Amino acid sequence: MTAHTPTSLEKTPEGCITPAGSLAAQAPIPTGKVPPNGSLSAFKQLSFLDRFLAIWIFLAMAIGIILGYFVPEMDPALQTAGEFGAVEVSVPIAVGLLVMMYPILCKVRYESLGGLIKVRALWIQVGFSVLVNWILAPIVMVGLSWAFLPDRSDLREGLILVGIARCIAMVLIWTDLAAGDSDYCAMLVALNSVLQIILFAPLAVFYINVISRSNIEIEYETVAISVAVFLGIPLAAAVITRYLVLTLLFGGDLDKYKKYFIRWIAPFSLIGLLFTILVLFASQSRNIVGKITDVLRVSAPLIVYFLFIFSTTLYACRYFGSGTFKGLGEWGYSVTVTQSLTAASNNFELAIAVAVACYGAGSPQALAATVGPLVEVPVLLGLVEVMKLTGKRWEWCDKRALSPV
Repeated sequence: MTAHTPTSLEKTPEGCITPAGSLAAQAPIPTGKVPPNGSLSAFKQLSFLDRFLAIWIFLAMAIGIILGYFVPEMDPALQTAGEFGAVEVSVPIAVGLLVMMYPILCKVRYESLGGLIKVRALWIQVGFSVLVNWILAPIVMVGLSWAFLPDRSDLREGLILVGIARCIAMVLIWTDLAAGDSDYCAMLVALNSVLQIILFAPLAVFYINVISRSNIEIEYETVAISVAVFLGIPLAAAVITRYLVLTLLFGGDLDKYKKYFIRWIAPFSLIGLLFTILVLFASQSRNIVGKITDVLRVSAPLIVYFLFIFSTTLYACRYFGSGTFKGLGEWGYSVTVTQSLTAASNNFELAIAVAVACYGAGSPQALAATVGPLVEVPVLLGLVEVMKLTGKRWEWCDKRALSPV
């Protein structure tokens, strides 16, 4: 990734106040590495992949749908599953997520995360994140699914699975692109992974069986193993790599670690993202093309959901983190963008896997879960650009839970 990430060494705007007891590092919102003379635009400073990211994502979607629809032999290959206990996990998707998440997770300062436990302001932010992700977001999705699909219980069930599956993968990409707090985002990802193992099954049963009066069986083993494979493998690989490369190879020199290691593996995040998107849409292409009306009906509540959750979280962070409330401190751009993108992102990999396991690959529930990334990816990509423009225009003071690599 070539997107500029603020560091504590950069000039801090006037008026930025670090909350008492905080480890926050303050920095201005990145301006795209524009030289003082303004001879080069921020657009030209980006790498080839970053510069046309939106185009690559839409191409990956289109190519995936075209290949999956016109090359029938691809579907069995993409459905290749590895057995982890009694649960089958898509190997291509697991590989794509590993390649996508590994470079970003290698940037996280795991050796410094322990110090954050003592920071009161961080616990307030984490509590706010749990409230938005596990109480507000699922309720909003259930309400929207009933409002837009009162006659289609099957599509509602797929949407509900998306709503209660909190993101543990692509939010790292969105946060990195928006110059958010990658370390704090990694903490939220780890927390949501644990909560997902505990809460996904009971929430699914509650909202689908009790509220929607349908029948669904979700085993904890399915959720736990899916989360372990999709997040556990890249996280473990990143932690081990950081220790071996940073400590043993570079002797703890962060500058060398960034220059000679992170710099070269960073582009693989976007490559993994594009591969994952291609695989997801190729594996569900016939379902998408054959039921275009259902796709359009499901897209409407999803668009409203992403925009509502993002804007609500953004406003709440700006309001409660403005510094006017005693004890809450001033949250700043990095924390706000990380909170907003985390709340608006969903773990569609898990939602699709559970929908397929419970209802079948060709079911309306699986289709509804697959439409999730079809809507989420372009919408979140647009929101990332909105946040970057907003941060620059407002000259938003930046505060991080921990100084990034």
